[in-house]
Amino acid sequence: MIKRYLADFITNDLKEKMVFVAGPRQVGKTILAQYIGRQNYTSSSYFNWDYQPDRKNIINLQFPGEAKLLIFDELHKYKQWKNYIKGLYDKFKETFHIIVTGSAKLDIYRKGGDSLMGRYFHYILHPFSLAELESRDNKPLPFKKLNFSTIKSTEVIKQFLHFGPFPEPFLKQSTTYWRRWQIERNDRLVKEDIRDLRMIGDLSSLQILVDLLPSKTASLLSIDNIRQDLQVAHKTAVNYLNILELFYFHFRIYPYVRKPVRSLKKMSKLYLYDWSSLTNEGAKFENLVASHLLKFAHFIQSTQGYKTQLFYLRDPEGREVDFLITVDNNPWFAVETKLDAVSVNPALSYFGKKLKIPFLFQVTRQSGFDQFREGVRVISADKFLTAFV
Repeated sequence: MIKRYLADFITNDLKEKMVFVAGPRQVGKTILAQYIGRQNYTSSSYFNWDYQPDRKNIINLQFPGEAKLLIFDELHKYKQWKNYIKGLYDKFKETFHIIVTGSAKLDIYRKGGDSLMGRYFHYILHPFSLAELESRDNKPLPFKKLNFSTIKSTEVIKQFLHFGPFPEPFLKQSTTYWRRWQIERNDRLVKEDIRDLRMIGDLSSLQILVDLLPSKTASLLSIDNIRQDLQVAHKTAVNYLNILELFYFHFRIYPYVRKPVRSLKKMSKLYLYDWSSLTNEGAKFENLVASHLLKFAHFIQSTQGYKTQLFYLRDPEGREVDFLITVDNNPWFAVETKLDAVSVNPALSYFGKKLKIPFLFQVTRQSGFDQFREGVRVISADKFLTAFV
């Protein structure tokens, strides 16, 4: 059992409010919630909306009298879930602590009724990362230097690239199991989770998009190309992309727009929460770094309350840097990814000066590399990624 990085923060927040935990299918939300129940409560009860007996108990407000923690899984599939959980919390907040988990973003059903404002803390549970596997107790503060480990983690990076970051296939370390897990996860995502949405008329087109998106990873995303591939209307293609994003299949980052740098204003770049199916080595490595940075940004925002975001940098002249982390819209550090420790991307220095970015990194797959070149720290992924969560 690997203790998940959000366990202590959620436990502490439950003393004040409900906690909502969203994240991709099979990322470990239920295991995390039940772990918190076992470690911190004399009694806890788990209810899954997809299980009919549990659904009946939920609707009838039938809970064990000794329970101190109630865990509701996939409750957002209940049309009136917001009104339900609001009423439950308002009436029983002195009796029960409450965790709500879901494989979709928990604002996906907007007809839920009254606002839950001020009644809950929200977290997104991400898959494994290098720092989490190494049990690194990093305490990052915005605009401070990142704290890198001196321990080489070359083998873990290789395992990440092959098996991906999701707990089950990563811990199994079996290529056969990984292939079977991939098929089952994607199939259940479309045919079980997304099927419940009435706005989806053609699940076969959505399944095609699931198979298509890995080839679109780490490059500028063209909605028109996707529309042509699926032979659907532009609006339909946008809707399908949004739905897959709501269910944490992929995420998109957008160009950072701020004077004095002229930037592209619309085109996004797409990455997968599970990069293991990618065949292009450069895209897979870039996706691995992107996922670590997004997890870090969400962690800072959820635990410290800073508006932390992940962007990329690109101007009309074609200068581009893969990633920029900002806090309250101010640049903190920029990151370029390269498979090998070659020459420094000159766009890093250009944007660094123009935007006054405090820290510049070029991350390479080459193990053990760490040098300053032209004001940029060129550093291996197995060292760089230890600084996060």
